[in-house]
Amino acid sequence: MNAMILGSLVTSLCTAAGALPALLFSNISHRGRDSLLAFTAGIMVAASTYGLIPSSLKLSNLWVLTIGILLGTVTLTLMELLIPHTDPAHDIKRSDSTQTGSWMFLSAMALHNLPEGLSVGVSYGSPNQELGTIVALSIGLQNIPEGFLTALYLVTHGMRRRYAFLLAALTGGLEFLSCWAGLKFTASFAGIVPYGLAFAAGAMLFVVYKELIPESHGDGNERASTFSFIFGLLSMIAMTHLLG
Repeated sequence: MNAMILGSLVTSLCTAAGALPALLFSNISHRGRDSLLAFTAGIMVAASTYGLIPSSLKLSNLWVLTIGILLGTVTLTLMELLIPHTDPAHDIKRSDSTQTGSWMFLSAMALHNLPEGLSVGVSYGSPNQELGTIVALSIGLQNIPEGFLTALYLVTHGMRRRYAFLLAALTGGLEFLSCWAGLKFTASFAGIVPYGLAFAAGAMLFVVYKELIPESHGDGNERASTFSFIFGLLSMIAMTHLLG
C-alpha cells in the first residue's frame, strides 16, 4: 500500500513538475514543441510494448490482450467524438481563441488522465509486485511534457500563469484519485487486471498514432521529431530495464 501511495503520488506530481517551466515563458518554437511531442510518443510506445503488453500476456492470453487493446482504442475514439476536441499544437498560436476553448481543452486533458490513473491502480493490484512501479514510472515520464503543454496552452490563451500551473497540476491530481479507484476495482475483480493493462496499452497507442506523431510531423521538423521519438523510446526501455 505504501508503494502504491508513493507511486501514484509521484505520477501525479510529474504533471505539476512538467507545468513549472511554462511559468517562465509564454511561447515555444515549432521545432521544440514537435520534438517534445515526439519524445512523449516514444515513451508511450515503449511503455505499451515493453511493459504493459508483455505483462498482460503473462497474466492471460492473446485473446484477452486483443480485447483489452480494442476496448482502449474504442473508448478513446468515443471520447474524441463526444468531447469537444482541441489540438494544442495546431491552436497554440491562434489569436482568436477564447477562455471557453481553454476550458474545453483543459477538460479533455483531465478526462484523458483518468484511464492513466486507473491503469496505475490496476497495475499495483496485480500479482506482479514490480508491475505497478514500472507502469507508474512510464506514465509519470509522459506526464511531464503533457503537463508542460497543458500549462503552456492555457498561458498562451490569456490565462494567468499561476492559474495555468494550478489547473494543469489539478489534471494530474485526478490521476491520483483514479489510481485509488483502479486499485479498489482490481482488488474486487482480480481477473480484470490483464484487461486493464491491455486497455491502457491500447489507449496509449491510440494517442500516439492519432495525435502525437501527426502533430510532431506537421511543421517540417520530421527529422528532429524522429530522433526525439527514438530517444524517448530508448529512455523508457532503459528505465524499465533498470527497474527489472
